[in-house]
Amino acid sequence: MDVIVVVDMQVGLLSGGPKYDLPGVVDRINALATMVREHAGKVIWVQHCGHAGDDFAPHSAGWAFLPELTRERADLVVHKTLNDPFAGTDLQEILTGIGPDRLLVAGWATDFCVDATVRSAVANLHPVVAVSDGHTLSDRPHLDAPTVIRHHNWVWANLITQRSIRVVPTAQLLAEAAH
Repeated sequence: MDVIVVVDMQVGLLSGGPKYDLPGVVDRINALATMVREHAGKVIWVQHCGHAGDDFAPHSAGWAFLPELTRERADLVVHKTLNDPFAGTDLQEILTGIGPDRLLVAGWATDFCVDATVRSAVANLHPVVAVSDGHTLSDRPHLDAPTVIRHHNWVWANLITQRSIRVVPTAQLLAEAAH
């Protein structure tokens, strides 16, 4: 069984300047979430909790998940306050209880919270699948978004781990599930 962890796809974090291929990332996350649910897996939405006055402070308009995301009542939500959704949350406990065969990771932002999620999932001995076209960010001052994405996909594929890690595009994951 698969679990997909979708990181910080929230209105307040994704407003403002352009985010690389955001509509495509949303569509791919929705497709993967549907695939996971159809195979009796779980969808976990990670929601960053900012401070009062932030664009993503709890219960503010910006704290909400993007309305384009397909969420269901049986989906789980984990609230976090740091880049790493394993730090100070019950995410590891939830995953231990589920015992997924694969842990898919997608969301916002490639170089911050998605990277922290991939690395902590590996450190917690989960069989990780980083969705290569399922994460996004804005251009950074020193690198454009596609370069950051390519770099992180390469780094994740080459991590030294005690468990498996794969970096796979959505189409391949959907094709594997269809067989």
